[in-house]
Amino acid sequence: MFDRRSVLLGLALSAAAPAALARTAFQDGPAAGPDADLVEALDAAFMEAARTSPETLTGLGLKERYGELDDYTPGGAAANLLLAAAQASDIVGRFENADLSEQGQLSLRLLAEGVVQQRALYRYRQHQYLITKSGSVMSALPVMLMNQHRVDDVSDARAYISRLTAVERVMREVAADFRDRAAAGFAPPALTYQPNLTTGRAIISGAPFEEGAESPLWTDIQAKVNALDIPDGEKVEILGDARAALTGPFKAGYEVFLAAIAEVGEGRTANDGVWALPDGAAYYEAMLGFYNSTDDTADWIHETGLAEVARLRGEMEVIKDRVGFDGDLQAFFEHLRTDPQFQYPNTPEGKEAFLEDSRRYIAQAMDIAPQWFHTLPQAPLEVRAVETWREQTASTAFYNQPSQDGTRPGIYYVNLADMTQVSKPSAEGIAYHEGAPGHHFQIARAMEQPGLPMFRKYGFYGAYAEGWGLYAEKLGKEMGFYQDPYSDFGRLTMEIWRAIRMVVDTGIHTRRWTREQAVQYFTENSMVAPLTIDREIDRYICSPGQATSYKVGMLKILALRAAARERMGDRFDIKDFHEVVLGVGAVPLGVLQERVEAWAAE
Repeated sequence: MFDRRSVLLGLALSAAAPAALARTAFQDGPAAGPDADLVEALDAAFMEAARTSPETLTGLGLKERYGELDDYTPGGAAANLLLAAAQASDIVGRFENADLSEQGQLSLRLLAEGVVQQRALYRYRQHQYLITKSGSVMSALPVMLMNQHRVDDVSDARAYISRLTAVERVMREVAADFRDRAAAGFAPPALTYQPNLTTGRAIISGAPFEEGAESPLWTDIQAKVNALDIPDGEKVEILGDARAALTGPFKAGYEVFLAAIAEVGEGRTANDGVWALPDGAAYYEAMLGFYNSTDDTADWIHETGLAEVARLRGEMEVIKDRVGFDGDLQAFFEHLRTDPQFQYPNTPEGKEAFLEDSRRYIAQAMDIAPQWFHTLPQAPLEVRAVETWREQTASTAFYNQPSQDGTRPGIYYVNLADMTQVSKPSAEGIAYHEGAPGHHFQIARAMEQPGLPMFRKYGFYGAYAEGWGLYAEKLGKEMGFYQDPYSDFGRLTMEIWRAIRMVVDTGIHTRRWTREQAVQYFTENSMVAPLTIDREIDRYICSPGQATSYKVGMLKILALRAAARERMGDRFDIKDFHEVVLGVGAVPLGVLQERVEAWAAE
């Protein structure tokens, strides 16, 4: 999803629940009458905001402002907020007294509440680190160019080169903002500097920057230009300009930001939570509200996490005893981490085996999905390994949404940097979470919904999104999967992982846990490999609050399902329930509760 863009553009960021919805999702059709007028106005506003961001336009599959990159200055962020506020004021003023359906009323409420949330987040703009263990603009821009910038003709190729040239301006803007934030007391943790220096230097290494293997961007632009049906002489000319852009302004821009990172990072050793930042406690509270769309306190999240860890350890003990393992749970964790039968070989063949297993798990979920869902996403889903050049900063596994025009599929990415850190028992659950019936069923499906304004198709609510992903892992058990008890243990490992996040994230940011304390707690309660644990803890330090959203969202979805089943009895239909949850795109958890309760009462 558009992580940075969704915040700056204020797309559906709401923490408040509107009035109850009386219709079920699968009864909602395309908008008509006043609703159609509202959708038209909302989509016009969405596109007006999107047009301030060339990178967002490219992510949408559009070729507007195709040779440009975004404004990365503080002034650009302020302008986005002002635009969102003006748009919301205008649209709410025009439609608040219109004869809207409940879906229309919901859109209006989410728009208004989104601006409230955006203002709250803007207050903490400096708190949000410009480099994290997961990367920075240095890795994000090449990913956009390689995965989203299509080259169908000469003008597209020229636009690509124009963007390579614009990188110098972007990096100077980000470097200046980076230094200013550090000077104000908002420098990133020590753990972020070296990975980003390594990634940035890797991007400007190799041909055409120096002798050696081709850089990924040079390979990409050559392949795209050489595929064009134009004279060879024109191809040579275009590639010559691309080489000049890469070795000139592109490289110069990277060197500017790399110098800023090295300067700010020199001598830094602290890896504290955000409690150490100015107004850090209030910032963390705001981020919990943003990601979870609830008023759950850090203390409640911490204690709930501890209880969930204890419950899941009990279920793990049952499987350990069933397979006849002689030893305690910690010894069983170590057995699964180290026994070769539970590992993929750390070879190209081992990596391909992981990808093929993941594709097989997703295929079997798709085969029986019609028994569990009324509507499946139309967009295709692919499984890919993270590109080698960004393995050091990329997350363990993640989903990239498809393009609106269908030219780019949904992609489940997995980081296979070191196969000794990848567990066979966990592979099945990850595939269901990131692929089917997880994020692909949720995100691609929302984009395909008729009658939804675009800001809701692309809306982001952390606990809704990640809660569904974790729920999908558990749903796989109900669908008849995890037949191997070790794979079922892997499922529990994935769930306890998310419960551990509740404990560790709040521990780091409110209870002042050290990084070492967090690693120790994680290690004692999971079979997750050490390198992955290190990567996870570093992620929590850099992205406060986000890690709590998985279990918060899952617990809410399960509680709503249980309450609806109890109320409805034999009338409860799992396909109907899933349609209520997925049928109108991402919503805050309070809105989801209203939808489910209205459906059950109906």
